[in-house]
Amino acid sequence: MAILAVVALCVYLVDQVAKVLVVSNLYEGQQVEVLGQLLQFHFVKNAGAAFSIGSGSTWIFSIVGVGVLGFVIWYAPRIRSVAWAILFGLLLGGLLGNLTDRLFREPGFGVGHVVDFLQIPLLPAIFNLADVAIVSSMVLFLILTIRGIGLDGRRSDRDVDPVDGDDAVDEPAASENPVPSENPEKPQS
Repeated sequence: MAILAVVALCVYLVDQVAKVLVVSNLYEGQQVEVLGQLLQFHFVKNAGAAFSIGSGSTWIFSIVGVGVLGFVIWYAPRIRSVAWAILFGLLLGGLLGNLTDRLFREPGFGVGHVVDFLQIPLLPAIFNLADVAIVSSMVLFLILTIRGIGLDGRRSDRDVDPVDGDDAVDEPAASENPVPSENPEKPQS
């Protein structure tokens, strides 16, 4: 659980420091090329979710965020895997970063606008470091789930046939588990 807390704290602090720097050094709507067109800072305040969906329902995202926060904290003691601890740390840190904006930024408590500032040509959205952490946690979730790695760090006990993907059935070799015949042969004298 310590790894989860350290990852969450690091993500949260980096996200919040970056947002403070953006707000204090850029004006809203300003674009600054960082790596040419590959990466730009484009400061916007987002009242909605991804792609500004639900801009009029910011308070709903705040409630959902608090609910997810509660779930992560409640579920955390079950985690025994470093990879899952990192996943939940990324999720928690990102969630706290955006939730802090929604709770404490203008225009008011629970309806605050999230500071977004990262823009790359591959995505039509402008996002922040908290969003990067949340998406990274989802990618890690998919990898761990596909690989069958549980919260304890062990792979699931199901054997899968690599040829066709069906569950493999281990059949005992004839010498391991002989089947008695109905008419056992009598030894000849």
